[in-house]
Amino acid sequence: MRVARAIFVLVMFQALFSTGIAGAQQQNGQKTPPTRGSQNYQAWLTKEVHHELALVPWYTVFDNLEYRVEGNNVTLLGQVVRPSVKSDAEAAVKSIEGIGTVDDQIEVLPPSPMDDQTRLAEYHAIYSEPSLQRYGLGSMQSIHIVVKNGHVTLVGTVANAADKNVANIRANGVADVFSVQNDLQVQAGS
Repeated sequence: MRVARAIFVLVMFQALFSTGIAGAQQQNGQKTPPTRGSQNYQAWLTKEVHHELALVPWYTVFDNLEYRVEGNNVTLLGQVVRPSVKSDAEAAVKSIEGIGTVDDQIEVLPPSPMDDQTRLAEYHAIYSEPSLQRYGLGSMQSIHIVVKNGHVTLVGTVANAADKNVANIRANGVADVFSVQNDLQVQAGS
């Protein structure tokens, strides 16, 4: 009877210990990536890069972070207002398990009080429009406003072509803007 009880306790301890380790790994986000080179690896790595970039501190509606994943190598692209966003984005992507090289081609926009005023005016023009207000909800707005030397580029995703056109009209209505390039993407199936 004692031997049976000891075996039962040992088996239960092993089950609890292994479950605890697996639970701790998932709680800490330490999931093991798929095998490198497998079909799932590229999709997993792309998802991880997107997730890490979305969490970069000080990443705002006035920044544009893009990336390309080729194998286990990542190229970072886009424009940011603060140099710290560029370095934080590179560090975040380098911290992903299995990353090879990170080619950081993010452009830091030149400091300009005039561009800062244009950013705020564009933000107000776009996000005060009732049909576009839903894109400003939450912590990450889906219409990003990139301003460089008085030229505006809209990037991000909207639900339909009408919203893309309204954003373009609102952006073009801001005074002292040299040009507006509308690179907004319409969600698939819309």
